[in-house]
Order: sequence, then C-alpha cells, then structure tokens
Amino acid sequence: MEKVPSQHRFHVAKVEFVTEGDKPKENGDGQSLPNGSTGAEAEDASSISFSIPNDTYGGTYGHNQNSYTAYGTHLKTFGKNTTEALPHVDHYRNLLSATSPLKSRPTLAELHEEKDDIDRHRQREPLLSDTEAAAQDQAKLTESAVKFGWIKGVLVRCLLNIWGVMLFLRLSWVVGQAGMGLATLVVLLATAVTVITSLSMSAICTNGTVKGGGAYYMISRSLGPEYGGAIGVIFSIANAVAVSMYVVGFAETIRDLLKAHDALMTDEVNDIRIIGCITITVLLAIAIIGMEWEARAQLVLMVVLLIAMVDFFIGTVIPPNEMKLERGFTGYRGDVFVSNLGPKFRDGENFFSVFSIFFPAATGILAGANISGDLKNPQKDIPKGTFLAIAISSFSYIAFIWLLGSTILREATGPFVSMTTLDAFENLTSTVSMTTSLPMTTASIMAASSTEGGVPVPKIDLNLDNLSNCSLAPGNICKFGLVHDYQVMEMVSAFGPLITAGIVSATLSSALASLVSAPKVFQALCKDQIFPKVEFFAKGYGPSENPRRAYFLAYGIGLAFILIGDLNAIAPIISNFFLMAYMLINYSCFDNSIAKSPGWRPSFVYYNRWLSLIGALLCVTVMFIINWWTALLTFAVIGAIFVYVHYRKPDVNWGSSQQANVYRNALNSALKLSQTEDHVKNFRPQVLVLTGFPCNRPDLVYFVNGLTKKISLMICGHIIEGSHSDTLKDYRRYKRGYVNRWLSKRHIKAFYSVTTAPDYRLGAKSLMQNAGIGKLKPNILMMGFKSTWQSDKPETLDTYFNVIHDAFDCDYGVGVLRTRERLFMEEEEMNEEVDGPLPLDDENNYDDHVNRKHANEDDSPPNTPSRRDSTPEVETHEMVTPEETALSYARSLSKVDASLYFNKKQKGTIDVWWLFDDGGLTLLLPYILQTKAQWKNCGLRVFTAGTKRGELVREQKQMAQLLSKFRIECQDIKIMTDVGKQPMEKSKAEFMELIQGNILDEDGGETAEEFPWKTTEDQMLLLKEKTNRHIRLRELMLEHSKNASLIVMTLPVPRKGTCSSSLYMAWLDTLTRDMPPILLLRGNQQSVLTFYS
Repeated sequence: MEKVPSQHRFHVAKVEFVTEGDKPKENGDGQSLPNGSTGAEAEDASSISFSIPNDTYGGTYGHNQNSYTAYGTHLKTFGKNTTEALPHVDHYRNLLSATSPLKSRPTLAELHEEKDDIDRHRQREPLLSDTEAAAQDQAKLTESAVKFGWIKGVLVRCLLNIWGVMLFLRLSWVVGQAGMGLATLVVLLATAVTVITSLSMSAICTNGTVKGGGAYYMISRSLGPEYGGAIGVIFSIANAVAVSMYVVGFAETIRDLLKAHDALMTDEVNDIRIIGCITITVLLAIAIIGMEWEARAQLVLMVVLLIAMVDFFIGTVIPPNEMKLERGFTGYRGDVFVSNLGPKFRDGENFFSVFSIFFPAATGILAGANISGDLKNPQKDIPKGTFLAIAISSFSYIAFIWLLGSTILREATGPFVSMTTLDAFENLTSTVSMTTSLPMTTASIMAASSTEGGVPVPKIDLNLDNLSNCSLAPGNICKFGLVHDYQVMEMVSAFGPLITAGIVSATLSSALASLVSAPKVFQALCKDQIFPKVEFFAKGYGPSENPRRAYFLAYGIGLAFILIGDLNAIAPIISNFFLMAYMLINYSCFDNSIAKSPGWRPSFVYYNRWLSLIGALLCVTVMFIINWWTALLTFAVIGAIFVYVHYRKPDVNWGSSQQANVYRNALNSALKLSQTEDHVKNFRPQVLVLTGFPCNRPDLVYFVNGLTKKISLMICGHIIEGSHSDTLKDYRRYKRGYVNRWLSKRHIKAFYSVTTAPDYRLGAKSLMQNAGIGKLKPNILMMGFKSTWQSDKPETLDTYFNVIHDAFDCDYGVGVLRTRERLFMEEEEMNEEVDGPLPLDDENNYDDHVNRKHANEDDSPPNTPSRRDSTPEVETHEMVTPEETALSYARSLSKVDASLYFNKKQKGTIDVWWLFDDGGLTLLLPYILQTKAQWKNCGLRVFTAGTKRGELVREQKQMAQLLSKFRIECQDIKIMTDVGKQPMEKSKAEFMELIQGNILDEDGGETAEEFPWKTTEDQMLLLKEKTNRHIRLRELMLEHSKNASLIVMTLPVPRKGTCSSSLYMAWLDTLTRDMPPILLLRGNQQSVLTFYS
C-alpha cells in the first residue's frame, strides 16, 4: 500500500531558520501536541513525516520526503529509496543545543550489515536522557528570548565600558604628565593589546558556535576545564567587584554635588555608602527585569555620554573668559600646543606608571562577549562590534588628548594673589625673578594700576608666563591645569552640568554592564559543574535564562565592597584579573594554532599565532607594569584553581587544544623515538600482559603496573575468540572508553588493546606482532599461570603452551605469574557482599580463554571455546549495556581491591633464583620492583647455582662483583651447590601423580598426532634430568624461600619437538605450587644490563 505523506510540516533546523510557514499545525482543539504533530499523527508514532523548508535547503530538496522511524531516517534520494541520508545540520548538532526533534544519520551497521541481521523492532536508545530532555524543553523557551544584534549587544556595551570615567576625570592628568606625544603612545599601546586580543577572540568565536559565558566559554572550550574554571571564577569576581567600584565612583560624584550645595545627609563617607547602596539596588532591579530593559538603559546612558563629549568639543572653540584663563584654559594656541607636546613627569611618575593608570580603560572590550548567549549571531556580532568599538574609542581618546594639549596649560595658578601695597608688589617682583630666572620687572607684571584709598593696587597681566607661574598662586601652589585639576573638562565645556551627566552616565553604564556580565559568566560556569555544589546558581528564569540567583550573589558581593568604601587598593587586582583573561584568550588562539588540529578552522582568518603569543606576553608585561605584587597574586589564584580542577577531573570533554597537543606531542615523540638507536643502557621492560578484561584479573594488572608505572609501557591484551561476525559486536563494545576509565580510576598507567581471533593462540600472536607502535612495542609477554591445566580441555593446554613458543619466536621475554590459589571468594560468598553477581575468573592465573559459557550457549559444539572470557557482562534476561556491566564490576571489585596482594605495601624479601643467564632480565625486574614504594621495604636476595662445592667462596665473590658492577645492591647472595642432587622419592612420586593421565598410552593405541599434548615415554626418559632438576629446585625453594614476599625464578625454555605441553605444565606446576607469589621469567637472551658507562 502506498504511503500517503502527511500534510503537516515540522521544522528541524534551529530556531533561527524557522519561518512562519514552518510552524506546527494545531489539532482540533487548537492545541499543538508536544512533538508538533496532530492527534491523528500521534496514533502512528512509529512513522512521522517531515519536509525540509525550501528557503533553507533550496528547491532541489524541497520535494524530498524524510520518513522518520523509531530507528532511523529513510530518504527518497535521487529518485531511489535508500537508508542513506543527505548532509544535514542536525547530524552534526550537539543534542543539548537542539530546539526541535533531530534528524539522525543511519549508523554504519544499518548501512553495512545484512538486513536480516537487523531487528526491525529493536528499541534504540533515546536521543536524550531525562536530564538532557529537560534541558531541551527549556531550550525551546529561548525561541521567544530577547536577542541583540552587534550594535546594541556589542558596540554600545564596549564603548560605554572603554570610555568610562577615564575620559572625563583622568585623561587630562595623563596628558599633563606624559605630554601629547607619549599620551598618544599610551593609547596606541593599549590599543595594540586590545586589537591583538580581539583578533584572537574573533578566531576563537568563529571556530564554532559560541554559547553563553563569554570569556569563560571561549577559554574553557579552547584550553580545557582547568583554565576555564580558573578564569570563570576570577572573571566573575572581578566583574562583581567592578560593580562596586563604578557605583562608588558615581556616589562620589553625587556626594560632591551635595557638598557643593551644602546638602550632605550625614558625612562624606557615609553619604557614599548610602548613595551606593541605593544605586546598586536600582541597577539590580533593572537587570532582574530583563536584558531588554537593561539594553534600553544602556542606550539612554550612551546618548548622555555622547552629548557630554560634544559639549566638551564645543567648549574648546568658545573663547575663554577670565575665570577660565586663570584656571589654565587658553583656547587653541600654538605655544600651548608646543609646551604640551613633550613629557614633563613629576611626583615620581614615569611612562609605565602613567600607562598603568590609563590601561584599565581598555578592559571593556569583553563587555559584548560576556553576554554571548544573548546575541543573535555571536560569531559575527562579537568581532564586528568589538573591533569597531576599539577603533572609535581609540580615535576619540587620541582626539581628546590633542584637544586637551592644545587648549589647556599643564599648570595654572587660578585666581591671582591680591596685593594691596606697592612694597609687597616690589617684593613679589624680586621673588618671581629669583624663582623663575626670568627678567621680570614691575612693568612686565603690572598692566595697569588703580588707586584704592590713595594706594596703588597692581593688576597682573593674564599672559602665558603669568598663568603658569605657580609663584603667583595662593600658597605658591598651583591647583589648576591638566596635572592638578581632574574637573578641567567640566570647566572647558560649554555647559558644565553635561560633563557631570557624562560622568554619571559612564559610571552607571559600566556598573550595569559589570552587574550583567558577572552573573552570566558565573551561570555558565555553574552549568558546566566544574566545581561542586554550585548548580544552585545555574538556574535561569524566563525565555532568556535570566540568572536571578547569580544576580543576587553579584549584588551581595558588590554591596559588601561598597560598604568598605575605599577601593583604591583593589583596583589593580581587578585590572590584573581582566588582563589574565586577555592573556588566556591570546594563548588559546596560539595553542589551538600550533596544535594543528583539523577541528581548528576559524572563519575569521585575519589572525596570526605568533601575534597571539606576543599579545599574551604583552598582557603579562602590562600586569607587572600595573602592579607587580597583584600580578603575582593573580597568578597564584589562577594556579591554585587550576590545580584543584585538574585533580578533581570534572567529567567534561570539550575537545580542547590541550587534548590536540597531547596527541601532537605524542606523535612527534613516537616518530623521534623510532629514529633513535637502541642501547642496552636505555632498555625498559615494555610488557604485554594477557589480562582479558582487566577487572577480571586485578592482581595480574596491579603487579605489572607496579613494574612499569612511570618508567615503561604496559598493554593489557584482551582476546575475543570466535568467528568475525560473532565477535564483532563484542569488539565494538570493548573499544569504548570505559575500560580505560576503569584503569584510570585505579591510577593504572596502561593501554588496553582488544582483538578478535578464531582461537586464543592466533589472538595472542596477533597482539604480539601488532601491539604498540614504533619503538613503543612490548618486549615481554606476561601471563597468569594456568592453574586449571589438568581439568580444562586438553586443547586449551596445548594452546597455552604454544603461546609461550610463539612469544619466544617473536623474540619476546616471557613471564608467568602465579599467586596463591583462589584469592577471590567463591561466587556465592561474593554475592553476599556486593550488589549483583560478580563473574569469577581465575584472575591470578592463566588468562583462561574458555571460562564459563553463556547461559544461551548450551548448544555450542563441545570443542568450540566459549567467548565468555572476553565478555564480562552478567547474563540476565534483561538488556545490560557494557557501561552498566563495567560499573557493576567496578563497584564489586572496589570492595575486593583492598585485599589484593599486589595492591599493598610489601615487607620481607624478594628472592631471585637466577639459575641461567638470560641477558639479565631475571635480575633487572626485581631491582625495578625494589625501587617502587610498594616494594622498597623488601630486601633483595640472589640465589644462583654453583658448579663445585669446593669453589663456593670464589663463585660467591664473583657474583658479588658482578652485582656490584651492575650497581645492584642485594641483601644476601647464596650459591646453591646441590641443585644437581637427586630429589627425594616423595617429591618424585608427587610429580608422577601430577602428570599421571597425560602420559601417552601407546599400548592402548594412542598416537602423538591424535594427542599432541600428552608426553611419551621417550620424552620422559630424554628429559628425566631436567625433570629431576625442577623437582630438586622446588625442594630448595621450600627450604630457603618459603617466607619470601616474592620469588623470581628463571623460566625453563621448552625445546620445540622435544617437550610436550603436559610435561612443561607439570614442570611449572611443580616449581610454583604452594609457594609465595612467584614469577617465572625468561629474557630473550639479549643483554639488558651493562656495567659500562
């Protein structure tokens, strides 16, 4: 039956792409269903049809029908029905960014596997978990959220923060100290820092979607949670404290007005506190109402600020009156321009101190980026608005510098001293001449005279020399001019109150921007849960996710600092906090560039990695220029937070440049290592340990980890037996990262490698040949002892034996570890202590590739090994994911980990039975163990075989000299001269009982071809001497090493075609049974020790 496509449309792109015609239709009751379908469609939830909007994807795709099923997407592509999917933005979208049902591309299995193998009715995992689904529902509310463009959202905010009070209250002082030339250089230097930072920020912004959090979001996603968490905390604090600074500046202005009109409420300090508390409360109310009202307030303040600036410019072209002349305003004059062109530092100031005063004005370039979550298109809005704001503000600052330097004197006397007697006037003439070295005369100073009661009163000529002569000022101290009068711009302006309004506007706009920035950044930080117990502040309200809780936190911090009153000491710290953010933004761009990750593809191409590095260094330099001790304090705070987050290891993965650099550095190091010649001095034991699933054999894992940790390579090998099609599913499961997480949680420095093979031997051979890369390849094969060799299938015994042969063929050293039997409890006992059954493998022994069968594999052929060894999940009637299985094992094993032998500190001795020279590996590995904290309390005892009883002293001396040359200290050296002695008959009988049943019964018709694992009588006779030696060695070990913490003995080498697998296993069992933990070890007969330097 032909399927009739639904007539209802449902958009799948982000909310920006929605058009009016794409809204979901309503059902008969006028209500849209949660999934956007009508009531009729809800009845058939297994197939919902969607259409792609023409305006988004063009006419070609406009007629294609996308049939969504519960398990995939089927497109009618190019006129053919296929499971393939056309490229679509939903396929690459993060689930948490979804604002509507997502398209999904078919999996590789759906495309590649046979259709008969795919269960059409299988249940797929939901696209979103409950938590993510709740986040998605909340994200849908943002469709009606207020979004700003680049002018209102970025340009206006940056300009208001960059101009600030610096323009009206401190720029004149900068010109007076540094002169117009160096003052321009100060602005250009600050501009250089901000431009470079903006270039880096633009590159980061355009390398993917930018969400809320501003500088924190960019740094955390670029450098990782350690840097992001540190900058998020200090940036939030800096903005919260900056609110109080700006509010106090506003309160001081209002206080001065009240004081001028004799209208103080209490006293000067408390009036600042009262006005500040009222002001910050009003600002909080504006912020809580919503971003739209906050933006409107910013626009009003921007207009007031622009009017004030125009007011000042108009004032400069109006001819000065006598009062303005006395205060230093001369109008445009060439001599004033020349005198103010160069620097004239005073009061201990210099270029760098003046720069440190001015630079905080440049810390406003992140005002737009801080509300990145409220911008329509952050990738375009942030670069465009920020660069234009820097250009406008830099031009305006330079223009004001030259306006101030061309019209106002550096120092001005103010109203002249009134002189009532001619004698006093003559004295003044003499004083001026001596103090200024100028040819001053009475005529040159007195322009006219008048009589007052018959006494002539001189009048001072208002020329440039007299206006700047501080000797004519009251108390001989100038209080006016660029250097002394912070209100000089108000004096010059056409209408002074407008400048006051501009100062008020600048302080309030900066305070409001900081009050909005701090909660936005902190909310983003809390949502990422980098720090514990901060989720409370992550909650947002309304369509715009207004962080009201974070607003109140910032309000509390700001209110507390307002009550302190004096914030001058804190100002340098705040500036350094902002500079640290700039530095990390620049470093983020540099680090991403040198990492050369294919994911670093910013659409903004006008950046340079070396320029970003220079910008980062400039920021650090400026930090120390502003205040060296606050710079050190900033680095200390950043470092402390970095270390905390690093060791807390939050569960986030953002694809940071740190991850890219780890890969890049590892690759370069591996390539460099592959070109390095081997040398015996640099030999390291690189171990391939056949663990299967690592949590099944923790003692084997812990032992090898103790040997290789921090010095060499360890690879946990896992072999999944069976046909390719049968093992593929398990192989894909075990390639996931939860095995590595299990290792990492226990601080085990190892790699995990899984392979599939028809049988265990082929799998082991594959691992030995292919594990590792370059010089980072194993040279030792470590395996557990197969303690069940007598009861298991004979084929498995032969497989185990041949793996040892294959290891020697691959030029590997071989180690076989055996610990006390059944270290773990039985299954019934374990289930009493843990939640759920724990699969018990003989984790101390041979990596038993057969193990127990699946519950549903009873019909498998008797000679076909089960894959249960490689699949540690518990068989139940319910579906259990590998992650849940691994978590269950981790919980179970965590209660047993403490009881593991090799997970504890050891005491006693490490006995080394160095019977034959294998190149020194049997001696080197115990020495390495002894250097580790777990074994450092164990002394080293060396046992070796002697040749003649009469030469015992000489042989012992020779061994001591050899160990001394190897620089290996040992507690004792024993030469065993009776190794060749015949063992006791009881020991022989025990051995024969051990091998009984594995001797070939040739009289009964058994052949070696049919039973290759069995030992023939000829082999028993041929190897009788070796057998007796191993039995005798057991007797000696029971005599000398019964109480050792660990025994390391030379592993016997089985000769091909001579020794059967059963006889060899009997040898190993004889050497290791009822012993302390014992490692049978054999090198590849190549030297691993040397006494040459």
